[in-house]
Amino acid sequence: MSLEQVFTLFGGLGLFIYGMKLMGEGLEKAAGNRLKNILELLTRNRVLGVIVGALVTAIIQSSSATTVMVVGLVNAGIMDLYQAVGVIMGANIGTTMTAQLIAFKLTKLALPAIGIGTALNLFGKNKSQKFLGQVILGFGLLFYGMQTMEVALKPLAKSKSFVDFMAQFGKTPILGVIAGALTTGIIQSSSATIGILQALASQGIVNISIGLPILFGDNIGTCVTALLASIGTNITAKRAALIHLFFNIIGTIIFMSILPLYKTIVLMTSSDPVRQIANAHTLFNTINTIIQLPFSVYLVKLVTFVLPGKPDIVEHGVKYIDDRLLETPSIAFSQVRKEITRMGTLAMENVADTIKLFINYSEKEVKKVIEKETVINELARETTRFLAMLSQKPLSSEESRLIADMINAVNDMERVGDHAENLMELAEFKNENHLPFTDTALKELNEMSGVVIDSLKNALNAFLNNDIKLANKVVIEEDNIDEMDKLLRENHIKRLNEGACNPSSGVIFLDVISNLERIGDHAFNLASYILKFDKNYKRPQVW
Repeated sequence: MSLEQVFTLFGGLGLFIYGMKLMGEGLEKAAGNRLKNILELLTRNRVLGVIVGALVTAIIQSSSATTVMVVGLVNAGIMDLYQAVGVIMGANIGTTMTAQLIAFKLTKLALPAIGIGTALNLFGKNKSQKFLGQVILGFGLLFYGMQTMEVALKPLAKSKSFVDFMAQFGKTPILGVIAGALTTGIIQSSSATIGILQALASQGIVNISIGLPILFGDNIGTCVTALLASIGTNITAKRAALIHLFFNIIGTIIFMSILPLYKTIVLMTSSDPVRQIANAHTLFNTINTIIQLPFSVYLVKLVTFVLPGKPDIVEHGVKYIDDRLLETPSIAFSQVRKEITRMGTLAMENVADTIKLFINYSEKEVKKVIEKETVINELARETTRFLAMLSQKPLSSEESRLIADMINAVNDMERVGDHAENLMELAEFKNENHLPFTDTALKELNEMSGVVIDSLKNALNAFLNNDIKLANKVVIEEDNIDEMDKLLRENHIKRLNEGACNPSSGVIFLDVISNLERIGDHAFNLASYILKFDKNYKRPQVW
């Protein structure tokens, strides 16, 4: 194979992959966030999950992209492993649509599609037209890339050495599986490697006996993308990526054991070698899903056995409020208190965890803080929405005032979460720049954070249980926190003057105690909603 042919082959492959990517992105943009929402909402049933996974993948033209999306949803706690199984299996079916499209041999439409797609993309009057242009352009590039690969591979049909080399995969199928897995693992697109296989078939270089083992390997190799995406995620997300791998490995073992029978079935579907490859790809994933879906519970148990450990996931979504409670405001208010307390507890845990980062920095702990902050923001949005809907119901004047207090309480707890995030970023900066903290400074931070966390804990309990005595205690603690803030600043200036403190570390130290003092203010605010009608009530302005 000459250097020119190699460049032509890789250029065609590049056009093919880029065209597929453009098609997928165009369709995904046209759908907006609906694809992700569909995955979140319609996967409670495993069979429905398969259908959703297949449809989403057929749209975005990549089982890897769908599986990576699933890994992300599992990592966020939005989807569990049992829901993920169906979507992953469906994604494998959906990705075969590219091969079926190629088998229609629409290469004559490639250049017109590129021209029309480019014109729409550049001169479209609105986003819909531009997205349509991107899809058509991607379609044209995909087929032009396929045509280019066929041109590059055509001379190989006359090369006895290359034909004999490919024949080895038919004689020793396991070599074909390994070759397919490695190639797809490198390219990270089973559609692309199946496309190459179809291009070889179109030139008579590959028949179904040679193609089947390579095709099975392609399905294993495509799991690399999801496995890479699972690096740094929680254990449940890693298990989701592993399910994708095990699903294809088990399927390959099953089909390799009945290879002659499967070959006969595929040959019955078409006389066209290119269509045979496409049909074999679709049948493999469809039949594999039908076989394994009833046993998906055991597939989950298998990956749990291989990756043991307790999932460390923060429960996403509201836990105590439900729109059906809007008709009974008294119960709704009680449930909102619980949801706000839950939100505040997560924020309080983040404050405690971020202070620990100043003593013992850990990337794992940082990820936990970020995950909890995501949940806090979700709860803030949902609880505020619920309160807004509740405010439209027939309420007493006291209940209407309570709505305002609760919305303020949500904002306060969200701000506590934001301050915890600030503390995390300060800890990251300290770690990245190797800034030293004296034992005295660390001791002072521990003492102040302990007082602040106790105050926040008391405020949450007072808010939940309408405890006036505990709320009064928080008011007293607020004065102590303010005094501690002043004292620590004075101590810091003294250390700075004595040369015992690194100036850069000092800036971080002051920012930390400033954030802690403001968290104390928000704890005071929360308690003040209980003491609102006390004559001694005075609420500070917190920004």
